[in-house]
Amino acid sequence: MNPIRVLVVDDEEAFRESLRQMLTREGFVVDLAADGEAALERFTATEPDIVLLDVMLPRMSGIDVCRQIRSTHDTPVIMVSARNEEIDAVVALELGADDYIAKPYRVRELVARMRTVLRRSSGTKRRGRRIEVGSLVLDRERHEVTLNEEQVRLPPKEFELLAVLMERFDTVVSRADLIEQVWGRDYVGDTKTLDVHIKRLRTKVDPGDGHPQHIVTVRGVGYKLLGRG
Repeated sequence: MNPIRVLVVDDEEAFRESLRQMLTREGFVVDLAADGEAALERFTATEPDIVLLDVMLPRMSGIDVCRQIRSTHDTPVIMVSARNEEIDAVVALELGADDYIAKPYRVRELVARMRTVLRRSSGTKRRGRRIEVGSLVLDRERHEVTLNEEQVRLPPKEFELLAVLMERFDTVVSRADLIEQVWGRDYVGDTKTLDVHIKRLRTKVDPGDGHPQHIVTVRGVGYKLLGRG
């Protein structure tokens, strides 16, 4: 079995080197980047299995780096910040980060959360197929979504969330079930993650006239996808 490759992105050299040593002892192969632009270059060059990404970076913020990674890849991303502010966590989750951890933290906790995210990621791969609900079409094989024959660009987690709702069209899917299907049964994060992703998904697959046409909330239970238009 190949070792897990992790990309650590942080502008503090002492922190990067310390983390490299600790993660290497845990059996990871570690690559480093000191700023946002270097992070994207190293990501392309090394194709890591997971990214530890600081929020505050020179040249390009961690938020922007996460946004660019998520536009093309489903690689697990854990955002890291010295600022224990809720807004950082919300923005990171909106962009598709898999987890968020604030400094200072214990290495044992970080490694445990990395392994949890990696297990979740490995459990969300599904076979390719085409699903149609009204004017909404999802093609797993091509990883494409169209609405009224117009392409809709979705990051990986939103794509998987929509796929689950479309596969169970016109059926209420509980919040717990959605989290298990998309993030894995061992997910231990806040359910806010699901709400954030549903909110972003709605802005892309619903018409924006104030009346949800595809994804509706069933209060106290979960969400349901309807076929209209």
